[in-house]
Amino acid sequence: MRWNFLIVLLFAGAPALAQTVPQESMLHQDFRHEADHIKEACGTFGFKKLGGCAAELVTDHPVHIALGSMAPQNGFGFGLAFVDHKTPNESWRLSWDLDGLAAPSGAWRAGGYMKFIHTPVVKFVPVHPGEESAGKKKKGRKPKIHPKTVFNIYGQAISLPKLAFFGLGPGTLELGRTFFGMQENIIGGNAIKPVTWGVLEKLNLSLLGEINGRFVDIRGDHSQSSPSIEQLYTEASAPGLARQPGFVQFGEGVRIKAVLFTDHLHFNYLINFQQFVAPSDSRYSFRRWTVDLGHEWLLYGKTQLTRPKTAKEADPHAKETDKCTLQPGMSCPSVSESARPNDMNGPDECASAPDEKCPSISYSRNLEGSIGFRLLISESAAGANSVVPFYFQPTLGGSDIMGNPSLSSYADYRFRGPNLLLLRESFEHSLWGPLGFTFIADQGKVALARGDVDFQNLKHGFATGITLRAGGFPQVFLLFAWGGSEGHHTIASVNTSLLGGSSRPSLY
Repeated sequence: MRWNFLIVLLFAGAPALAQTVPQESMLHQDFRHEADHIKEACGTFGFKKLGGCAAELVTDHPVHIALGSMAPQNGFGFGLAFVDHKTPNESWRLSWDLDGLAAPSGAWRAGGYMKFIHTPVVKFVPVHPGEESAGKKKKGRKPKIHPKTVFNIYGQAISLPKLAFFGLGPGTLELGRTFFGMQENIIGGNAIKPVTWGVLEKLNLSLLGEINGRFVDIRGDHSQSSPSIEQLYTEASAPGLARQPGFVQFGEGVRIKAVLFTDHLHFNYLINFQQFVAPSDSRYSFRRWTVDLGHEWLLYGKTQLTRPKTAKEADPHAKETDKCTLQPGMSCPSVSESARPNDMNGPDECASAPDEKCPSISYSRNLEGSIGFRLLISESAAGANSVVPFYFQPTLGGSDIMGNPSLSSYADYRFRGPNLLLLRESFEHSLWGPLGFTFIADQGKVALARGDVDFQNLKHGFATGITLRAGGFPQVFLLFAWGGSEGHHTIASVNTSLLGGSSRPSLY
């Protein structure tokens, strides 16, 4: 109760300050609206209000609490995030996203992310009664949501004091576990350009491009029971251990997000080619290509509101995110649909538009579920006298440095190699409101040579557990994993991006 009072008191001064300003700025208006939202969500104490109050403090803009799991073994971080928008004209929308958080383990991350979103005015041709024959529509008459071109500029620094290294390749042993610390600074940008030429528009195809400067510093970790990395490994067995030059990294790719069968089958295909160039020492330059083919079948498509409308939802002045519940039988986006990353949002944004709030927490008993299948292949190549630095090699086991689980029954970062193959079958279904159940089966391997990337001798594992997708709150999952040859593993994690926010730059 005391904290609720302090929070309300902190934001209550915003409206009073607004009265002394002749012309209220958009930013000041956003602060005033946030104060109103927090007073509404947290002004009175009640068990049912706790979820809404927590979501408001963690998702609203322009300022909210930032939280989430750092890389595995590095604890849970807390901090602050600031989000702002500007629309200079009808053709462009700008957004700023600044955040920073730290964990008791000593891990920390700070970053700034800026978006330039091209929003050209789209003219629709009106359809008048009698212009079309029954059952037929003229080409180009159906209004469509046009994808936007997005340019991103960002800078991010992260420090992780505890990362595990077991050696390279599929045959490493648990006895080879060592630890190291890493700091990586990234500055760069990328672009997403939708292709709307003829039949390609139906594929929801986008061209991707990026350029990043990457600066890595590797250090030993002597605070663990296992040895520090330099005590067991050398530059020959862990390329990049002795020296970490700066890299200029380029990337080009194609992404397809097609939807078929009345919004039931979703494709998420990515084909990407990256070049890591070390100008000061070409021995560490290499190339990587990735094929990531994701498929998701939504069991129920869009959901319907099946519970009675609350008094708040029946209010004609209800917020934008409740509008789909105001009309009986009107389709609302499913939880899994609204939780997908949105290219037009920063990592600390979850609203579909700058003047809207994040999605509300659903307490309905709607049935939502999905079945997924994913194939991921990543291969790297270096010159005759070059190597792929170990800290840029992907991992399988537990969760990787970005927090993505794979072969979860094994230890975090268990298998590391320049080449990787992963197969995943997944099932997720709602239990009640924001709570869901998930089951995952993984098969995968890493390889030192590209010729060894095949479907033979795959490691396997299973994981099941509970997921929480509450409005725009960061996704939470608790998994118990088993099935590998090295026991079982429990994973609890909170995503560092809001649901509906874009992802952060990859660390490898």
